[in-house]
Amino acid sequence: MKVDIIGDIHGCYEELLELIESLGYSWEDDKLSHPDGRKIAFVGDLPDRGPYSIEVIKLVYQLVRKQQTAYYVPGNHCNKLYRYFLGNKVKHQHGLETTVAEYMALSKKEQNTVKEMMMELYEQAPLYLEIPEVNAVIAHAGIKEDYIGKQGNKVKTFVLYGDITGETLPDGRPIRRDWAKDYIGDRWIVYGHTPVLEPRFLNKSVNIDTGCVFGNKLTAFSLPEEKILSVASRQPFVEEKFTKY
Repeated sequence: MKVDIIGDIHGCYEELLELIESLGYSWEDDKLSHPDGRKIAFVGDLPDRGPYSIEVIKLVYQLVRKQQTAYYVPGNHCNKLYRYFLGNKVKHQHGLETTVAEYMALSKKEQNTVKEMMMELYEQAPLYLEIPEVNAVIAHAGIKEDYIGKQGNKVKTFVLYGDITGETLPDGRPIRRDWAKDYIGDRWIVYGHTPVLEPRFLNKSVNIDTGCVFGNKLTAFSLPEEKILSVASRQPFVEEKFTKY
């Protein structure tokens, strides 16, 4: 198996299409394929903040659920949108407000279709994905070695939000421990969640959230080749959104 793992998209639909094409995929009769039989995997956070969250959801649904030619694990923004669609009280902030605005502009029929797509995507997705063929685990915010193979609330919180301390920064963002510094496993952990200017390689882990929605780039990590490919963002650059380790 050969796989191209794509970082946090956050509604950057145009950049996603460009990256998919740059990776060598093409459309034939509305079906996406690669001449080498490669597959795409999404590391979560499809919606919010960017301009075309609904289009991203539709595309990923088509590839993952309909064509079954791609993989998807949810991110914390996917989780929040799912809870919104369940009717839970969630605050329309940190990007959800942009997706809700797109959603509310649709007809009732389109709303129902998109809602069903997102809920099916989320409900049928694994919390994290083990791909032994390329010796990798895909988890939105990362995963501890001793959590691999396990489920439960602790694992879910870690995978969706990272190794949070319970404290927050002045701007409201949670303070997270740098779990990758202590990772000693021999499997690739491919994750996103925390925007970085360049893919961060550490102890056989790689953060590929290169902050496309904040004006940097959208990145893919290809296995087993261990190669990075990025396309430039079309969004305004917001320097303070990036983590500097």
